[in-house]
Amino acid sequence: MSAKWKNSPGRMPNLSRLQRQAFSSFQEGDLKRAEKLCAGILEHRPDDFDALHMLGMLHFQRQRMVEALHFLAAALKANSASSDAMSNLGLALHATGRFDEALLQFGNALQFAPEHPEILYNLANTYLELGRFDEALSRYDAALAQAPGHAGALVNRGNTLLRLNEPMKAIASYDAALDAMPGHPQILTNRGHARRRLDRPLEALADFNAALLAAPEFAEAHFESAMTHLTLGDFDTGWKQYEWRWKTGAFARYRRPFRAPPWLGGESVAGKTVLLHAEQGFGDTIQFIRYAPLLVGRGAKVICEVQPELQPLLSQLADVSVIASGGTRPAFDLHVPLLSLPLAFATQIETIPAAFPYLVATADRVAYWRTRLPPGTLRAGFVWSGSSTHKNDRNRSIALAQLAALFDNPPLQCLSLQTELRDADRDALGSLPNLIHLGDEIGGFADTAAIISLLDVVISVDTAVAHLAGALGKPVVILLPYAADFRWMRQRNDTLWYPTARLMRQPAFGDWDSVIGRLGDELRRWNQRC
Repeated sequence: MSAKWKNSPGRMPNLSRLQRQAFSSFQEGDLKRAEKLCAGILEHRPDDFDALHMLGMLHFQRQRMVEALHFLAAALKANSASSDAMSNLGLALHATGRFDEALLQFGNALQFAPEHPEILYNLANTYLELGRFDEALSRYDAALAQAPGHAGALVNRGNTLLRLNEPMKAIASYDAALDAMPGHPQILTNRGHARRRLDRPLEALADFNAALLAAPEFAEAHFESAMTHLTLGDFDTGWKQYEWRWKTGAFARYRRPFRAPPWLGGESVAGKTVLLHAEQGFGDTIQFIRYAPLLVGRGAKVICEVQPELQPLLSQLADVSVIASGGTRPAFDLHVPLLSLPLAFATQIETIPAAFPYLVATADRVAYWRTRLPPGTLRAGFVWSGSSTHKNDRNRSIALAQLAALFDNPPLQCLSLQTELRDADRDALGSLPNLIHLGDEIGGFADTAAIISLLDVVISVDTAVAHLAGALGKPVVILLPYAADFRWMRQRNDTLWYPTARLMRQPAFGDWDSVIGRLGDELRRWNQRC
């Protein structure tokens, strides 16, 4: 392309005209020409704010963040009072994960433009990334006060409300966003997710179907739809759609680029070496490792690659080689992510593998813990919270203080198996002499399994310990939030995944008190039966 803006040697070009041409090119999306024009301006005026700022933004659009940060910082140096340069520098810092620095730039920009809705929106987005949800919500509200129809602010306000465990309010925010952008697949999917959180699966499916009508390849809608179908017991549709997880933002980075093809049940595995590999949490690995013996039964040599924390315990599986992820991996012919196994085996509710127990505690750890546990006739182990970083932690975990009444003259000897103790829970332990805490002495899942094998019952929220107790064939009471994870389905107090498990569900969103009351009654009855 000819550089029409060049002049004869020694002559100053018309910089104002070059500025107009650069801006026009930028607006039209001709970033290459805009970049050349800006470079020409800077040859004659190196501190030209508009050229520096435009170069920063066009590099930002091209995802060249190093260059974007350089030029936006230079632009701000050229004009230290530009709220646009501050805000755009904040955007680039946000995009590179430098969230605290982004907050500083957005805050500076608001000093000059305190009611600017876009700056408020960008600031709120950064607070959301940092998990500072109350501050994010406040800034979204401020942005919407200035621009009530700002779709982005409405959507992310809904996302923030979900993180604050306010799904009803989140739905109202998504409704307003859909008024601004009718039929938008992402907003429909977000609203469907909120409806799932309220145990309204048919309404959720309507949203996911509408999203897929607008965007048939939208992976997130397929994935959310999959979990809804599984919740409803539709395994045919659910496990097929669950394969879309690998195209979602949450899972795509974890997809394994193996040269060996995946196995989804379409060919014989006799004489083949099949790698099963963990893909999600500890509980998922424990739940779906049950399929490994089925592959052995079909004549396959099976290698299971699992989290290092689980490898010592799962090595007890007969005729299966269990290795820790991150180590040397033998050659294999086929591979299967663990949560693809139900699809590969065409699993229905009635055909869930039910050979129990399918895990056993190691003999040496059982011998160790038999001498460590306090004497008692009937023993119950308790786990009341999962990982604090889990996306649904607000719903699935319980504060120990809420359980305190269970340990007032309990009918069984009560032992804490909680290995991750939050500060408030550790404080509460001090006032619960009838709850003996073992968690600080537990060295891993092999220890937990050994302790469980010596107990009479386990009481756990939806964590890996609940799965472990079920896999060991031990009686377990699993305390579930109102809209439980898809694997527990709906309106059941049992589960075919673990025949020794009893499910206790919240009857209403957030209602743990009634669950705890029923649990106390159940423990007293259980004591009488034993």
